[in-house]
Amino acid sequence: MNLVTELQRLADTLETETGDQPQISFVSLAERIAKALSVRADEVAILGVSHRWRHLHFVVPEALKNVGFIPLSSKSALAARTIRESRSEIINDFTSVNHASVFEGVKLAAETAEVIQKIISAPILCGDRVVGVIQISRKGANVKAAGPDFTSDDLGKVLSLCKPLGKLLQRAIAE
Repeated sequence: MNLVTELQRLADTLETETGDQPQISFVSLAERIAKALSVRADEVAILGVSHRWRHLHFVVPEALKNVGFIPLSSKSALAARTIRESRSEIINDFTSVNHASVFEGVKLAAETAEVIQKIISAPILCGDRVVGVIQISRKGANVKAAGPDFTSDDLGKVLSLCKPLGKLLQRAIAE
């Protein structure tokens, strides 16, 4: 069974259950997504939207949960633009694009923080409402060290995850 099918079944199961809600392990989901897209787990970010507070917050990586928020009005944050425009994109030369880099400086493991060289950013929808953003990146000292460029096939894989992720994320961050 592929990951999209598994996520859809989990989302469907959660929709029909009542009573105590089981916890969804987004860390485990990020690891599975990373494996499916041939990136490291720390190169998968899922951010939830707080419509009440008008910002994005990290769901994964966990190390970024308490670092801060991204205002939806931010002109330099790719994630905020993804939400505002509800549009996915691939950027294979991310260092040449003006972007907010405050979260890139946070060490996610023992090694030094690496720079995002390539990125896919896509809105996560639940119905017609944007509930989050998924970003898949390739980090490295330079563009060559980061690995191959993302392709339209990679984007298709990410987009196929967005619908079931939307149901799961909506459930997890219900305000």
